[in-house]
Amino acid sequence: MSFGRNGARNRLSHMELSLSHRLFNSSSSLPSLFNSRIKLSQTHLFSLNNHHPKLQYFTGLHHKLATSMEPQTTIPHAFDNGSSITSSETGRIGEVKRTTKETNVHVKLNLDGTGVAENNSGIPFLDHMLDQLASHGLFDVHVKATGDIHIDDHHTNEDVALAIGTALLQALDDRKGINRFGDFSAPLDEALVHVSLDLSGRPHLNFDVQIPTQRVGTYDTQLVEHFFQSLVNTSGMTLHIRQLAGKNSHHIIEATFKAFARALRQATEYDLRRGGTQKGFCLDREIIYYRKDSDSLRKVVYHTANLQGTS
Repeated sequence: MSFGRNGARNRLSHMELSLSHRLFNSSSSLPSLFNSRIKLSQTHLFSLNNHHPKLQYFTGLHHKLATSMEPQTTIPHAFDNGSSITSSETGRIGEVKRTTKETNVHVKLNLDGTGVAENNSGIPFLDHMLDQLASHGLFDVHVKATGDIHIDDHHTNEDVALAIGTALLQALDDRKGINRFGDFSAPLDEALVHVSLDLSGRPHLNFDVQIPTQRVGTYDTQLVEHFFQSLVNTSGMTLHIRQLAGKNSHHIIEATFKAFARALRQATEYDLRRGGTQKGFCLDREIIYYRKDSDSLRKVVYHTANLQGTS
């Protein structure tokens, strides 16, 4: 293929692009997807830069997650907290059912979601906080629980957190390629809360928050620390929560959940420079080229995950 100095285009009746591991500077452990061939037919291509013809194909690359998980994945130590894992869907999804004498909890967590929240724990204030986790973490969070809330909220609050931690552990799988660390400070009016976390596999909680009232609505504010301690225990997370300012109990607690959601989002997202893949996952590459239609220039984007099996 040749391009004139003035960028004249050549009409190609048939062209194949061969994607190799070397082209993308990827490790040999990546799926065979990158050895497949991609056929583009009846396409006009021209160089945007006569001195750098490679730009005709690749003007940008970024990682996106193309996911596939084996059904009924077994997660180490999940059985220790009484939770069973039932997920059979694709993606970084953890789904857990936990049943005890006091509660019946079902949690589904999608780390690559869009912020969808469907929460019915029987504890309205906790549902409101879980909505913040979804909205600010861009996770899809689905929680359905019944429990002995006629006594108090303690068992339901605890078991929901244990199940969320287990679902997070499942969704993270072997954690390769993620940022792992997250750090965020969230203000809410006069309240300011800082959260720093490490998805280290070593459970630890440092909770330095002073909530001035015993209750917000009917919710016992002591349960906030217990929620995060339970989540830490099953997810294997190192979590530090520190209140920097605040007088209103609702504001302090909500700022805590928002900061946690943002920090967890940072930690679970992929580090492009690491380029790692999780077991059961592959990285989708974006191929960008430009197409001349009549007198207009059109950007065309192909995702390799959508081109598997082409020849």
